[in-house]
Amino acid sequence: MKNSQHLKAYVQMHPDNKMAWYLLGKEYYKNGQQGKANYCFNQAGEVYEAFERSKVPAEMLREYEDGLLKVEHERHQARLRKRRLLVAMAVTLLVLLPSTAPEGTETGTQATLASLLSGADETAAEAAADASEADEPASPEETEPELAFTALAVDSAASGGAFAQLLQGGARSAIAILGMERSGKWLLWKDKLPLAATVVKNGKGRAVYQSYDKTACACEPPESGALQQQAGQWQRQQEQLAVLWSAIRAYKNSKGNLPQSLAVLTGAFPGNWLGGTTPLMKEKFASVRSAAAAGMAQQPAAEAGGKDSSAGGEAGAGTAQAAGSGGRELPYFTGPLTIIVDKQNHRLAVTSGSVILRNYEVGLGGSRTPEGSFTITDKVVNPNGRDNGEFGSRGMQLSDSNYAIHGTDEPESIGKDESLGCIRMSRKDVEELFAMVPMGTKVQISKGGLPDELLVPADRYPSETPANQTNPNKVYHWLN
Repeated sequence: MKNSQHLKAYVQMHPDNKMAWYLLGKEYYKNGQQGKANYCFNQAGEVYEAFERSKVPAEMLREYEDGLLKVEHERHQARLRKRRLLVAMAVTLLVLLPSTAPEGTETGTQATLASLLSGADETAAEAAADASEADEPASPEETEPELAFTALAVDSAASGGAFAQLLQGGARSAIAILGMERSGKWLLWKDKLPLAATVVKNGKGRAVYQSYDKTACACEPPESGALQQQAGQWQRQQEQLAVLWSAIRAYKNSKGNLPQSLAVLTGAFPGNWLGGTTPLMKEKFASVRSAAAAGMAQQPAAEAGGKDSSAGGEAGAGTAQAAGSGGRELPYFTGPLTIIVDKQNHRLAVTSGSVILRNYEVGLGGSRTPEGSFTITDKVVNPNGRDNGEFGSRGMQLSDSNYAIHGTDEPESIGKDESLGCIRMSRKDVEELFAMVPMGTKVQISKGGLPDELLVPADRYPSETPANQTNPNKVYHWLN
């Protein structure tokens, strides 16, 4: 059988060598694989006819076969040496370069090493004889790579982290990597992230890397329009799933158990954990809840609460399919959404670990705005009983205090220290924030830490006016 493997590899490299086809057919015939033998004999054509009908000494055939096997064996050894060199290079990259692969995803040196070494002794390519047993060509479902998306720091997309992310895809055979820019310790989840690279398993135990950065690859990348469009859809979906995942976690932290249905998270005030739902949330609730039940017992991939060895802070992102979930589909952001307020730069960010999803400009109160950790305990629509009052159309109370994140009827105060301590936002921003962050979201207020660059997409997160989330029984007296 070992001779068959080497001869198979040889005929693929030299498909016009009819003698090689004939010898491979003889090997198959000797091993009782008549179908494959016949195919090879057909490829051998006149060589088969000549040698089967003539009295060619067996020693001559054996000598020729030994020569072919020697050539292929030497080529095989060269491939092994090259593969081992690539392993060493990958290990070096993983050790020396940061990778945005999140905590808990088994994407370190050992995983990449195992990936590159797997099948190292089986790199001989399958000859056409293997595919010839079926009369029909492979169906598109069998040949088309199953594509997943992920996002990494632009400077990590070309490192071992890219290949590690492919391992995370489980059954996935192809992964498209979007590039996130760095800003200090943060990664920026910008609108329409650019396609950085693809990694595709080619069915021969290898992964093929294609960069889409002309300067990095010194090449002309393939057309990426269709992939870029899919990537934009994937980003929008992952934001919705991040909100759902975060709401499920917040509910469990408060109640001690997971919500049984989506309706539990969308009740009337004060049970409005979510500001609203989307068709995708309805479709994915059962699978996300199932993944949460499994993942929370054993820290899921990309746990945002832990350290990220690659992004320079905490990780909050993973691939679309995570190994730690027992095959269940996980969202890209599997850490809780968190709000960070930077009093120095007048910024409010929605984050998941080291990734900033939104970065808004806000109005503050200078020293009157408290610093510390808070939790959103109330989410209310029209806190003044109307959408154009001093607190605007949305309000989110910070713990048991007189401070809140809310809209304002003084939009010119955004970016300034003119409030009595609360955090003011423009109408569009506060309505999007209300829709994105569930009740129970943690809020951290301090000086410095957030980038100046605003992150506000052209296509906002779905934030239709939610029903039954007003509170007519209470007059709010926040320190506006």
